Amino acid sequence: MKKMINLKINNIPVCVPEGTTILQAAKKANIEIPSLCYLRDINCIGSCRVCVVELKGRRGLVASCVYPVEEGMEVLTNTPTVRASRKTTIELILSTHHKKCLSCVRGNNCELQKLSYDYGIDEDRFKGDEPIYEIDDSTPCVVRDNNKCINCLRCVSTCNKVQTVGAIGQIRRGFDVHVGSPFDIGLGATSCVGCGQCIVSCPVGAIYEHSNIDDVWKAISDPSKRVVFFTAPSIAATLGECFGMPVGTNVEGKMVTAIKMLGDTEVFNMNLTADLTIVEEANELIERIKSNQPLPMFTSCCPGWIRFVEHNYPELIGNLSTCKSPQQMFGAVLKSYYCQKNNIDPKDLYVVSVIPCTAKKFETSREEMFNREIPDVDVAITTRELSRMIKGAGISFKDLPDGEFDNPFSEATGAGAIFGATGGVMEAALRTAANILDGTNEKVEFMDVRGTEGIKEATYKIAGNEIDVAVCSGLGNARKVIDMIKSGEKKYLFVEVMACPGGCVNGGGQPVQSDSVRNYSELKAKRASVLYTSDKENELRKSHENPTIKMLYDEYFENPGKAKAHSLLHTTYVSRK
Repeated sequence: MKKMINLKINNIPVCVPEGTTILQAAKKANIEIPSLCYLRDINCIGSCRVCVVELKGRRGLVASCVYPVEEGMEVLTNTPTVRASRKTTIELILSTHHKKCLSCVRGNNCELQKLSYDYGIDEDRFKGDEPIYEIDDSTPCVVRDNNKCINCLRCVSTCNKVQTVGAIGQIRRGFDVHVGSPFDIGLGATSCVGCGQCIVSCPVGAIYEHSNIDDVWKAISDPSKRVVFFTAPSIAATLGECFGMPVGTNVEGKMVTAIKMLGDTEVFNMNLTADLTIVEEANELIERIKSNQPLPMFTSCCPGWIRFVEHNYPELIGNLSTCKSPQQMFGAVLKSYYCQKNNIDPKDLYVVSVIPCTAKKFETSREEMFNREIPDVDVAITTRELSRMIKGAGISFKDLPDGEFDNPFSEATGAGAIFGATGGVMEAALRTAANILDGTNEKVEFMDVRGTEGIKEATYKIAGNEIDVAVCSGLGNARKVIDMIKSGEKKYLFVEVMACPGGCVNGGGQPVQSDSVRNYSELKAKRASVLYTSDKENELRKSHENPTIKMLYDEYFENPGKAKAHSLLHTTYVSRK
């Protein structure tokens, strides 16, 4: 047990465990010390100097995000010296910052803008050379604008330490130092997987998603196009945050109503093809076991993870499930079964996926995701993009009545809902696989694979056999699991991987939360709780029990994994090493 340390912060007594920083201790006293470079569990380097405080009886200021508490310490967070130092620091940061706040995607949701207001900043106090950088839009996922970068290095730490991708870092020296890729090449020429975790880590508008909003508005206004939307499981758990609603609010009904108000559109439930993915994936796993195909089988619904394998572990491509992601499966279903059923030319159906992920933007453009030169999904937009469309249409989101998904793709199971949380794909697959193997297995909840931990392991006894599984989120954790498998330390049968820590609820396309939320609350767990509640309240909790899935096989796909299903619902991958 850690030793407890007693100190005072602004004369308020505080008792915290040894090793706690002043910044963390202050929060316990309900004092929020401002910061820019600090991000819990990601970046703690004390470089921005915005979080400086005074220590009574000592000279100079210290960075509270890295300075540990001491017994009897007296901390002062708002003295004239402290405030003057913070103000000067912020003004110096602004001296090289491209201050186009009116058109910035982070306008009114920017940490630097908030601090400037709080400290009464003169943005033009320090005038000098303002470096000009070319905007990097070389990927369909992420756009980098170094003109707005403040060199806090949160994106660099995320890419290198959390995701272990290493697509960006600090380059050059002195006044020319900036964040970039090796030799200043575009992200499109690097091993960037498009996960977007750099976006949700950035405190300003230096990194953002490649927007497809104009494409969607154009399609909606085109009388020759029939526009359909479908929404991923986690969107209903996070969209409300864009409209000031508490984290963990389920806004599924309002979300559906809002999308229908954007124009003449239909809105379908992507939880349905999460169910379809599970049916195909569970049957694939069983077939692999029976026919001695490569094991462990890795999930394939996360395009950031797929790119990570293609770039770093192409020898494991044969271990990836061949199932398309729920997004691409839905597109394939719509451009085949749905079009035939409704006498629609697939070229005239415009399919919009609303997704928590920036890597999905790349996935829609993969050659493997086209059928006769027609893409399964025309465009993928993030939670943030949908919110901007709703706001731009003048819709009062909070006041909307609840709407319902359109038929025939409205019904889904609780197993489909939990896809958005780390461990959800594994749990959903186990529910179906256990039933197929045992015939009468009624087990529904597999609690060992739940939770926001980076790596989870479990062993289950199904049909008399012990099945070892693993779940990991965050590509750094995926690398650890792969290394354990390759060394022979671990032998799993089935492994779920999600590129984003915590899963899709914490995806790179999700609402960007303030430092005060990210650093001091369990954001991932609160968002995931919405999905698990939806699962528990659903009468159908196993993917193979979904009546619409049964209808799709009866009327069109015949049987899981068979010729027709395999040609439309499965895919291949390529080495990018």
